[in-house]
Amino acid sequence: MGAWRLLVVACALALAMPAFGADPAAVRIGYLTREEEPVIPQTFLEPVVDDEGVQGARLAITDNNTTGRFLNQSFELVETVVPQDGSVEEAVRALAADGVRLLVADLRADALAAAAAVPEAREMLILNTRAPDDALRNEGCRANLLHVAPSRRMLADGLAQYLALRRWSNWLLVVGRTPEDAAYAEALRRAAKRFGAKIVEEKTWTFEDANRRVDTGHVTMQSEVPVFTQAREHDVLVVADEADAFGEYLPYRTWSPRPVAGTHGLVPTAWSRVHEQWGATQLHSRFERQAGRWMRARDYTAWMAVRAVGEAATRTNSTDAQALAAFIRGPDFALPAFKGQGLTFREWDGQLRQPVLLAGPRTLVSVSPQPGFLHQFSELDTLGDDRPESRCRNRS
Repeated sequence: MGAWRLLVVACALALAMPAFGADPAAVRIGYLTREEEPVIPQTFLEPVVDDEGVQGARLAITDNNTTGRFLNQSFELVETVVPQDGSVEEAVRALAADGVRLLVADLRADALAAAAAVPEAREMLILNTRAPDDALRNEGCRANLLHVAPSRRMLADGLAQYLALRRWSNWLLVVGRTPEDAAYAEALRRAAKRFGAKIVEEKTWTFEDANRRVDTGHVTMQSEVPVFTQAREHDVLVVADEADAFGEYLPYRTWSPRPVAGTHGLVPTAWSRVHEQWGATQLHSRFERQAGRWMRARDYTAWMAVRAVGEAATRTNSTDAQALAAFIRGPDFALPAFKGQGLTFREWDGQLRQPVLLAGPRTLVSVSPQPGFLHQFSELDTLGDDRPESRCRNRS
């Protein structure tokens, strides 16, 4: 009788496992980006990086395949790099013709909007891993578009909550000259109003970019910045410099001894090398072995996007693109992402709920949402546009 039971158990296990030697079911994930001129960092301590984003996606493919082996699933990353003067629309059409229905988009806002509007993209699920523009989550939202990268409003709200907790409620706002700087500043103004802060004065950076590497570079900054930052009494200088043109010059040079926050100083971000909690060190180590450098925010959001597909495949035991897309959008999806809780997508605007890290140059200062900022459903919805605030009308 015992032998008979063992035989029954063995047969059941054999039926539950993939057939030996059977080809694994494949999931093809597109990765789309556009060539750009390399950004020269403000310090030699940072390397010039020309593979930001894609390295995170490649690591996630490895992670997906590690798990997929147990379910007889395989994952392939189909990488497409559009030339600077090339057409993202044509690239999307080519990917669609190649059978790709799950697309990770490492694109700026204008290119992302163009890619998502291609008729062939209607049958795709596009995961935005780069563009923080709030318009894409509101008037420009689309049914085929989910946002893995946090929006500017999420980042600004995460910072404003912490400043409110510290009772640093009077801000001096310094804004750069690019459209991206203006958009970040608008998110900061909204966050200040939302969390009870006051912008006592606002200034626009108008100096020509200095060459700090010449012999007198630091002297120029040491004389210009103090005079520029004279302002009404304030608790903190908040800077909007996404272009990274001047923000690094502000700390330790202000007229009044005040902390700097925003795009520089205390930075709200999706990811930082200083983050070590919830197993983050393990992800950092694996990424550094692969890429030979630190993981950046764009790498992390690309990793999350590809891992979202892998998580859906594991949970559904399916490799069908439509089934995976439906599960990712659905109420049962939750992504483990080294932030202490499972992350889910908001149904009203397609934004991934996620904690915002508040990173200093060498240590993690805090994580938002902050204690005491409550919400009837999810405290993560205190960051960015909540359902009643959303102007997204194109999700269905």
